[in-house]
Amino acid sequence: MMKKEYQKGETTVVWKPDLCYHSKICVDSLSKVFDPNRKPWIAVENASEQELRDAIDKCPSGALSYRTKDDHQNLETMATTIELLKNGPIIIKGKLSLKSTNGEQELEKEMIALCRCGASAKKPYCDGSHSKIDFEAD
Repeated sequence: MMKKEYQKGETTVVWKPDLCYHSKICVDSLSKVFDPNRKPWIAVENASEQELRDAIDKCPSGALSYRTKDDHQNLETMATTIELLKNGPIIIKGKLSLKSTNGEQELEKEMIALCRCGASAKKPYCDGSHSKIDFEAD
């Protein structure tokens, strides 16, 4: 899986484009940093570390994440939460491990967006196809 990292002080912003389903929440919440018309599209120098973290925390797909040099969060004790987004994917947050059908571990992370409309080309991950097929679900 492709991954790019951007450093701002004690914060490393991590971008995994394969997980993104283009909700535009990052662009809407911090357009001075996240601009899809700019190359590179992430300009961490345009915001404070706290602004970056606050915007990234809103990312529903997990395509954007961050880590800090002093980050001592213990994922072992982190509660796992599952949220159904209206007309969208299933968001799972916590200590996660996903295994493929052949039993191999595909990823370990803190958040994933899983398809529930059935139209994603990246199954089991959401790719935003729900918005193209007018998927409706509470």
